[in-house]
Amino acid sequence: MAIVAIARELASLGEETAHELMRISGYRLIDKEYLEKRLSDIGLSAEKREKFDEKNPGFWASLSQQRDDYLHFLKTAILEAARENDCIIMGRGAHTLLRGVPNLLSVKIVAPMAMRTDKIKALFHCDNKRALQMLEQSDHDRSGFHKYFFSTNWNDPREFDLTINTQNVDPVCAARTIDALRTSLVGQEKEAVGMQKIADLYLSQQIVTEIIYKNKIPIHFLEAISDNAVVSLHGVANTQASIDSAIAVAHSVVGVKHVESAIQLVQEFTVMP
Repeated sequence: MAIVAIARELASLGEETAHELMRISGYRLIDKEYLEKRLSDIGLSAEKREKFDEKNPGFWASLSQQRDDYLHFLKTAILEAARENDCIIMGRGAHTLLRGVPNLLSVKIVAPMAMRTDKIKALFHCDNKRALQMLEQSDHDRSGFHKYFFSTNWNDPREFDLTINTQNVDPVCAARTIDALRTSLVGQEKEAVGMQKIADLYLSQQIVTEIIYKNKIPIHFLEAISDNAVVSLHGVANTQASIDSAIAVAHSVVGVKHVESAIQLVQEFTVMP
């Protein structure tokens, strides 16, 4: 019926809340382990996953082709999970990647630094200084991850439908609150519109995968936009032959009804590696 995207601060009881929500709702949990396995199956190396996974990639890494590859396959994996509906997606910018999907509920779990510090100290058997360092690094990485990949402010509560402070709200209460909001906000009409939106987003991803990653057609900055399976291609190409090939490949993707090209032909165009 819905897709719940949960962002969480480290040691804020986010994972515990997600597992409790899974128990009471019957939804599938799409967590780090699930996404890592799916990204590996798709073909994204462990090195690339480790380099970018909820981290601040730094200036040069944020401009690299590896960054674009990671984002493309991460989005593909999340959309694959969302296509089946009734799921809880943990982190990885899912609330941003699925923004505009009507049956999405985005939630952030936070807690005071003192509470988080105590939990880290108990979990890792470390002192207060080390616990604070770990928390500050995690907050920095997650904020940087969202800034570089999605141009969003992870610390802005307006990025989410609901923010829960777990200082006085245990995971059971938090999960029940999320579940009540889910059932209140997401009805059959929103679900139907949302699933069509996700189908279009996923079809767009498939087209880019086929053109760029499987057929290696040199279309720079390629974007495919699907509206009820009517697809528009955007980007830049050096030759008309590349454009024609891209259109042909897009037509071959299962589910595509029609393809229109807005790819610009710039014969002297080159991209720095």
